[in-house]
Amino acid sequence: MEPVLATMLLLAVIAFGDVLSIISKAKIPMLLVAIVCAYILVQTEIMPLGIVEASTFTIVGAVLQPPVLVHMGTIIPMDVLKSQYKAVLITLIGLTCSVLFVLIGGSLIFDYGTAVSGAGPLTGGIIATLITSEALKESGFTALASIPVIVLVLQGVLGMPLTSMFLRKHSQRLLKTMDSSYYNAATSAEQLAESAEPEKMLYGKEPSKKRLLIPEKYLESNFIILLLIFIGGAISVWLENITGINYSLFGLAIGIAGALIGFYPQNALEKANGFGIAMLGIIVIVIGAFIKTPWADIVSVLPAAAFIIIIGTTGLLIGGYVGSKIFKWDPYKGMAVVLTALFGFPADYLITKEVSRSIGRNKQEEEAISNETLAPMLIGGFTSVTVGSVVIASILVSTL
Repeated sequence: MEPVLATMLLLAVIAFGDVLSIISKAKIPMLLVAIVCAYILVQTEIMPLGIVEASTFTIVGAVLQPPVLVHMGTIIPMDVLKSQYKAVLITLIGLTCSVLFVLIGGSLIFDYGTAVSGAGPLTGGIIATLITSEALKESGFTALASIPVIVLVLQGVLGMPLTSMFLRKHSQRLLKTMDSSYYNAATSAEQLAESAEPEKMLYGKEPSKKRLLIPEKYLESNFIILLLIFIGGAISVWLENITGINYSLFGLAIGIAGALIGFYPQNALEKANGFGIAMLGIIVIVIGAFIKTPWADIVSVLPAAAFIIIIGTTGLLIGGYVGSKIFKWDPYKGMAVVLTALFGFPADYLITKEVSRSIGRNKQEEEAISNETLAPMLIGGFTSVTVGSVVIASILVSTL
């Protein structure tokens, strides 16, 4: 099969998943649809078994993984992180509890390798899944390599309804305690602008720190930004070869430090117009890791995957509750924020806006609820999916 045809067919499956996600307002995860559809089409021989290899995008995804990790370190501006430090800390408490629950419970019921196979992906997204799957194969745990993918595609099915339920309960409490302070102009003017454009709040702000290394005019070039990102990715791989520590940790650290000192622009790969193609390559790798797995093998690991999702989600909820009590938050709010680890952006944004619209009795109340919940929900998702899960997966796979 011609690479362009194979890529077109895979992209059509992914786009179909995106369409269903948009129509369902993120209730149906795009990745779940894409993987299930691709699996069915390959197993029924409508699409050839070697379609992923024929597309050559596995090579693209493999090359772009280190730069994507560097990019992830540049996503969240430090001033936003500082302003939402309670959301960050509560999320970290939830992630810690979840990982401990999975490692202890999974090791007792199954084995340590099975527990590790799901702990990283459960607390995050695609990158953590790839790190875990690759490490399992390299360590000889080939039979477990499908667990991270199954956990990844199914965790949102449980996480999204739970998040919506807790966020609704918190919003209903807000209605009972609202007073005129929610509606004064000083509160609404700046916050409403941010709530209307969460992507701008998280992505569009340039660091307040003056650029020290790269003049702004050079960072207008896509090719220069790409070169800088690949330099960071190459350094992270080189450091892995020297230290034995997974490159993902170095990539994140390089991205965070680089954005802080002005070596990288905020949200670097997006600014270079390269994030879409990078994610396509990575999604194709995830699809490729799943579609060749025999149905019998998938069924054999489903109990372990289901156990990991249930016990890991329980850990997230307990951690969110405890963290909320420590920082004097409404537990419903804290648990909703922590649960964003199960799906991340844009589902966290869409759920928050949907809840605001459904609970607010008028436009003013809707905006007030959104102002109070949107920023911590977004920060919780990015803390877990973008950073926390990668760190967790990288550390755990090194123990196999």
